[in-house]
Amino acid sequence: MSHNLIKLVEAADAENRKKMPSFKAGDVVNVHVKISEGNKERVQQYQGTVIQRRHKNTNGETFTVRKISNGVGVERIFPLLSPSIDKVDVVRVGRVRRARLYFLRNRTGKAARIKEQI
Repeated sequence: MSHNLIKLVEAADAENRKKMPSFKAGDVVNVHVKISEGNKERVQQYQGTVIQRRHKNTNGETFTVRKISNGVGVERIFPLLSPSIDKVDVVRVGRVRRARLYFLRNRTGKAARIKEQI
């Protein structure tokens, strides 16, 4: 019984996964996040560079987005299949040679730039 239920949930998640665009570390993405304030709900955009994707092709997949806000680096971790994510837009495709871009945490300004893939 529970085996069939797990397969049913995974099938639904696979359908939601197909709706997400393909992106990787180094890409600049615009994440539309649903935020509820009291009884109102609105969509807030969070744009930044993808630092990493963890647990790829599983139901627990997450991705970390980093942006600079008022001179301070802010990182946010999003579950890929979260109902609070409205949509993800890929703004720019970056060309990087790593899957985890933790070195960007120590860099500022021009040193933190990522080349664009043409």
